[in-house]
Amino acid sequence: MNKLEQLKAFTVIVADTGELESIRKFKPQDATTNPSLVLKAIQGGHYDDLIDRCMSRADNFDDGIDRILTSIGQEILKEVPGYVSTEVDARLSFDTQATLTKARRLIELYEADGWTRDRILIKIASTWEGIQAARVLEQEGINCNMTLLFGMEQAQACADANATLISPFVGRILDWYKQSTGQDYSAETDPGVVSVREIYEHYKANGYKTIVMGASFRNTGEIEALAGCDRLTISPALLEELSQDNGKLERALNPGGGSDDQTSPITEADFRLGMNNNPMATEKLAEGIRKFIEDQIKMEELIRSRVS
Repeated sequence: MNKLEQLKAFTVIVADTGELESIRKFKPQDATTNPSLVLKAIQGGHYDDLIDRCMSRADNFDDGIDRILTSIGQEILKEVPGYVSTEVDARLSFDTQATLTKARRLIELYEADGWTRDRILIKIASTWEGIQAARVLEQEGINCNMTLLFGMEQAQACADANATLISPFVGRILDWYKQSTGQDYSAETDPGVVSVREIYEHYKANGYKTIVMGASFRNTGEIEALAGCDRLTISPALLEELSQDNGKLERALNPGGGSDDQTSPITEADFRLGMNNNPMATEKLAEGIRKFIEDQIKMEELIRSRVS
């Protein structure tokens, strides 16, 4: 039995891709997308007919983009039994009301085509404003995937908001520490792995129902060090590597029992102070938002040039 098969025994596998061929090959439970992955898939010519069809039905260009994103999500939904994540435009990351409006529109488009909202995760950056939008959306029965999460303050606020799922990033944390310290890290000492372990253990000790889904992996060692996490979203290249490795894989994380000493909800002031005191989390959140905006704009320019 290869390591991917072993991993599936105690962790839900999620494909981190917008390409249907990879999803069909590895048969994950869920799939996640983001502007960078959608851009890559569109650049590869995977959705040419879908783009033409969506733009022909659209009321305007922005409506066309929403239709393309949800239509790609629907194609993926046909291939997986679980969740598909569709991301809110990162340019709205600091606007709670605009995030709510966009999220509701994306769900409306899914439901208009016959998909139920329990299969969809609306993906939102883990800013304070994004987390407050998630709080409202969850109350409306719209499930949220809180992305670009780099620290405990974000994780605590997401749990307080009853978010369905968080995506704490591993590889980007490692990138920051390697650049800052010049050191190399083993899988066990990898700062991204350590961060996700701490969040996972904190959630389980407090009995939070929010799913912890490790994301943004640089190597299979990071994945193996988090084996047992609720979910792991993994790129096709690393899924392939795991499927070719027949070594023994041990479970690294176990849920354990709850604690009687429950953590108090985090205030906005404590959230912002905690982020301010964590340069890694602050810098990687800002960088991630900028990168997603950049790729969203590239995707829109590509589509605009195609339809014009």
